[in-house]
Amino acid sequence: MGPAIVVAHGFTGALERPALRRAAAVLGRHAAVVTFSFRGHGRSGGRSTVGDREVLDLAAAVRWARRLGHRRVVTVGFSMGGSVVLRHAALYGADADRGAGPGAGPGAEPGAGSGAGSGPGAGPGAEPGPGPEAESGPGSGAASEPGTGPGALEAKGGAGAREAAHADAVVAVSAPARWYYRGTAPMRRVHWAITRPAGRLVSRYGLRTRIDSRGWDPEPLSPVAAAPLIAPTPLLIVHGDRDPYFPLDHPRTLAEAADPSSTELWIEPGFGHAENAADAALLDRIAAWATARL
Repeated sequence: MGPAIVVAHGFTGALERPALRRAAAVLGRHAAVVTFSFRGHGRSGGRSTVGDREVLDLAAAVRWARRLGHRRVVTVGFSMGGSVVLRHAALYGADADRGAGPGAGPGAEPGAGSGAGSGPGAGPGAEPGPGPEAESGPGSGAASEPGTGPGALEAKGGAGAREAAHADAVVAVSAPARWYYRGTAPMRRVHWAITRPAGRLVSRYGLRTRIDSRGWDPEPLSPVAAAPLIAPTPLLIVHGDRDPYFPLDHPRTLAEAADPSSTELWIEPGFGHAENAADAALLDRIAAWATARL
């Protein structure tokens, strides 16, 4: 069976959102596509930790793609999802399977942890829920295993589960490099939605995103700290010069931290932020880059 692309959406996104559907349809011209909703988003259970424990949801989706018969899997993440794919690649790479990477055990948060997200997060320890709402197939997406949360899969699977969940290539689109960034008005609004009770209420009922109110403890590894741990897995960092959330020092910092022999940086003129702004031409180029490296 051919390769699969697992798509990780941004904060407040979900697999049924039109922007993600459109992105999946374009990527599906090049490979089978698995889409899913992170915990606390859309119809998925649990509460969002804004990129911390979401790495377990992504690992479950990658593992699901392999169980469908896809031997080669690419992860493509947008914004919060972009930083999740970076962290996932660091934790689930070949070195992590041998115990040399940041992963200390199945489902564990090793060392200082290793998180990602487009905001400060709401902390680890959200309920795993019944598993991420997911779909698979060319351009859209099969359901994840019923009654099986990603954390439970990690606990059962050990090193073998980590190996089955690794990505063969990684694409981070509009991803932040560091935590707690408040330098733009959109990110100040994101922080309000995450950290304030009124903001979480608006997120829950207005955006269908349920956020864990607990803070991170310990603070997860930042995306820029995860970047050098990804090699030799091919990594593509994509960012727009009109991104209203994260200025260009974010992608450049990520690229500088990563291994230059396996990393590419695309600064896209006129491109805004994440899946909502990605047009078909850019998505086609991303998919072509990814599948060419499998």
